[in-house]
Amino acid sequence: MGDAAISLRNLSHAYRPGLPVLEGLDLNIAPGEMVALIGLSGAGKSTLLRCINGLLTPTEGEVLVLGQDVTQLSEGERVRLRRRIGMIFQEFNLMDRLSALKNVLIGRLGYSPTISSCLHQFRREDVLLARECLASVGLKGYERRRVRDMSGGQKQRVAIARCMAQQAEIILADEATANLDVLTKEEIMDILQNLSRMKGTTILFSMHDVPLARLYCPRIIGLKHGRLTFDAPANELDNAAVQDILHRVPAV
Repeated sequence: MGDAAISLRNLSHAYRPGLPVLEGLDLNIAPGEMVALIGLSGAGKSTLLRCINGLLTPTEGEVLVLGQDVTQLSEGERVRLRRRIGMIFQEFNLMDRLSALKNVLIGRLGYSPTISSCLHQFRREDVLLARECLASVGLKGYERRRVRDMSGGQKQRVAIARCMAQQAEIILADEATANLDVLTKEEIMDILQNLSRMKGTTILFSMHDVPLARLYCPRIIGLKHGRLTFDAPANELDNAAVQDILHRVPAV
């Protein structure tokens, strides 16, 4: 466990007694890995991500993230750990009425005094960092653009820039490319792949797009009925394995 960014031991979670959503999961993800988690809707993918970032306390088992047992942390300690864990969502989870720059600066809230955060007052160095992050995802010149006036791909770039400003060591991407066209999906995955390679960021994707997972993620994990049923290099995910996990053969 010691060298892993994420370690799960016998992880189980049930929202109602006797109906587990996750059951007996054992998993290690090393620092800097890009891993795809595939499974049908309802397989437990989002629940797993929420257990990792401490938004849910599992019914049973251990969740070690960056060397800390999430299940044993106080709420204040969980908040501090979440500063090191970025989240990217299918629906972007941005403040549409705010500018791209202010959305990226939200990633600095955990590092700012409470009063300053409430007043949206940020240090000069935070603003400079946010601008650099926007530029690094191809949005230089978009700082004042309101998010509601941006395309889906641009919104997802803002979400990635927010994680970068947060200086997240782990990014959990929950169907982050599901609402994007094919070209934009690959552009977003290129940015995240570069972030993993250049910064050593650990990235765990929850996704349905098997060809995209095979293309970008060296390791693929299959989740079925709350259990891990596949964990191997991407080139070992053959059509039989996909059929077992997703009940369909992937498109080429």
